Amino acid sequence: MATVDTTDTGELAGFGYKQELDRSLGSFSSFAAGFSYISILTGVFELFAFGFGAAGPAVWWSWVVVFVGQFAVALCFAELAGQFPLAGSVYQWSKRIGGDFTSWMTGWILIIGSIVTVAAVAVAWQVVLPQVTTKFEFVGGAADAGYYNTPNGAKNAIILGAILVVFATIVNMLGVKIMARINNFGVIAELIGSTILVILLIFHFHRGPGIVTHTLGTGAGHSWGYFGAFLIGGIMSAYVMYGFDTAGTLAEETNDPRRAAPPAILRALATAAFIGALLILFALMAVKNIHDKNIAALGLPYIVKQALGHTLGNIFLIDSAIAITVCTLAVCTACIRMLFSMARDGRLPFGSHIARVSGTRKVPIVPALFVGAMSLILLAVNIANQDAFVTLTSVAIIMFYLPYLAVTGSMLAKRLRGEWPRPAHGPYFNMGRWGLPVNVFAVLYGSLIAFEIAWPRAAVYGTKWYFRFGAYEFIGASFLIGCLYYFLVQKRKGAQVLAEHRAEVPTIPTPAMGEMAP
Repeated sequence: MATVDTTDTGELAGFGYKQELDRSLGSFSSFAAGFSYISILTGVFELFAFGFGAAGPAVWWSWVVVFVGQFAVALCFAELAGQFPLAGSVYQWSKRIGGDFTSWMTGWILIIGSIVTVAAVAVAWQVVLPQVTTKFEFVGGAADAGYYNTPNGAKNAIILGAILVVFATIVNMLGVKIMARINNFGVIAELIGSTILVILLIFHFHRGPGIVTHTLGTGAGHSWGYFGAFLIGGIMSAYVMYGFDTAGTLAEETNDPRRAAPPAILRALATAAFIGALLILFALMAVKNIHDKNIAALGLPYIVKQALGHTLGNIFLIDSAIAITVCTLAVCTACIRMLFSMARDGRLPFGSHIARVSGTRKVPIVPALFVGAMSLILLAVNIANQDAFVTLTSVAIIMFYLPYLAVTGSMLAKRLRGEWPRPAHGPYFNMGRWGLPVNVFAVLYGSLIAFEIAWPRAAVYGTKWYFRFGAYEFIGASFLIGCLYYFLVQKRKGAQVLAEHRAEVPTIPTPAMGEMAP
């Protein structure tokens, strides 16, 4: 009778891979990876002005809607994380519950979306640091501080963003332990800072919570009235609440990932959503003049400094800058693992080089350099045309929602065929009888939100037609290139673990606890 290795390394061998990455992360680091990716002090500080300007205070309700939808997706992911604790999360999950083409396109689209997201998050330094001191405004002057959609503001955003991308690249090359320590520190600072900020805003209320029912006339001019304005403003929330699957992406570097990753995914999203909801609500209640035009121009940093004063406000802006730093770090980390995971399966050109792991740091070096270099190139787009960068940023978000939809859709197909949960599911996270309705809702939500963001609106993408239809153009081109590579190269050779990455022991699937070994 074969002996089954039930250690984390043995379970990984059961999937055909040998342990190469540094398995040293605990449950908090797993949670922190997902939380820092969502990063409330990054997303809300960067996008509050857009949401408020488009839909007024009532845009707060979009936060609730998006959370409910994304939590349904997260519940599906939690089931998968307990069954397939592998680097590359969404790619690996789609590989095992979907078809070969689905898994290839899922990984391909996510890699592109992740690289664009790195650049998009990095420019958020421009929103906060120049408002702390104009010494961070290397190009332009005080009039550009806090803006990245003006000529000088855009150039300065690139300088700050490039510094941050280089930092994130170097840290990821130093190893997952150093990355996790920096990320954990950043997450703790964000948790403490955002909690204190929410509490302090309570003492500066100028109105009650009923403010979230006010639209400030933003529905005027929309063919659908306020609902049209709400759909645009709600993109703010959709832009923030994703990336919670990162806890699953670091599964091969996490101890006991079958048990640690599922709750980490759910806690990361729930914690971020709860703090974000309070922060947006209390900021609306604390601003002195709700009709102040600076709110739609400078956003949450303006409200914080107005309510708490210059010195205290700057402290929270610095905390936000720390959150932006670790958010960029987390996005880089997730993309690196995606590249590594696909490359060792022989699904990328030069796979052996891309999947090679440093002997001392136990981290893929080539993917880290690739992600950093491509992000720097994308940052340069913001010099020539800010509308192009806004379009790319919006497209990047869709390029997460589509792979998420591919996974939840594949899972739903298996549920309807009675193939999920698997008989060998074991004691790990399981939605039970709620699985089917939650899965159906996750698919419906994912379909609607992807269409909602891609909708060619001048208010989001600008007036030029090639920017308004940028989502369809960019994603269509990415899909076409992915199809050409798959059918001309990948399908012919198939997905096969590269020899140097295969498990050194016989591939015996590790049974879930309480099951009989084969």
